[in-house]
Amino acid sequence: MIIGGLQKTTLLDFPNHVACIIFTKGCNFRCPFCQNSTLIGIDHEDEISEEYIFDYLIKRQGILDGVVITGGEPTVQKDLKEFIKKIRKLGYKVKLDTNGYNPNVLKELIDENLLDYVAMDIKHTFEKYHIVAGKILNTDNILESIKRLEESDVCHEFRTTIIKEYHTIDDIIEITSYFKSDTPYYLQNFKNSSNVLDKSLHGFTNEELEEINTHVLENRKIKIR
Repeated sequence: MIIGGLQKTTLLDFPNHVACIIFTKGCNFRCPFCQNSTLIGIDHEDEISEEYIFDYLIKRQGILDGVVITGGEPTVQKDLKEFIKKIRKLGYKVKLDTNGYNPNVLKELIDENLLDYVAMDIKHTFEKYHIVAGKILNTDNILESIKRLEESDVCHEFRTTIIKEYHTIDDIIEITSYFKSDTPYYLQNFKNSSNVLDKSLHGFTNEELEEINTHVLENRKIKIR
């Protein structure tokens, strides 16, 4: 595993659990709004060793409940499955954050009961996915990952970072048609920062978020973060 960061404690990122966050390097997307753009490339600069990670996890047994694995995109790591197995042997629950572009990896982790929670990003409508993913891609992979999660017993959520320049209310309504109406879905309002690749982008105003709430969120398990 090529690890680029460790947040030692979080109360927010793994529902109902005290956890730490492991940030892997490398991503198969290049989203212009990515808050972790320093992790897109796979390199060994400032790499954190697995030994350091597991030393920390051993010391925090009985204090932390779980581990969040995020990125970057964790599923591009060839040894992700073995890494998760080591974590679970220490008694931790595992949450995976993913863009869903590697459905076969996701299926293998689900089938081997290695995941307790999955948060999957749905970047845009399938027709416009390439705009925000930064590449031409096969959206069938995204749909397959949605299907695998919806057919599994693994707790999961879908989420979309909404950006004023890219997303409309109609877009958001279409995205909600891709999964079951009772699946938790979160809209994350874009916030500009020094890390994003395109600093000309904007989030929605509070008034615009209220309009989205009125038109989209009725009768669905959707929240705006």
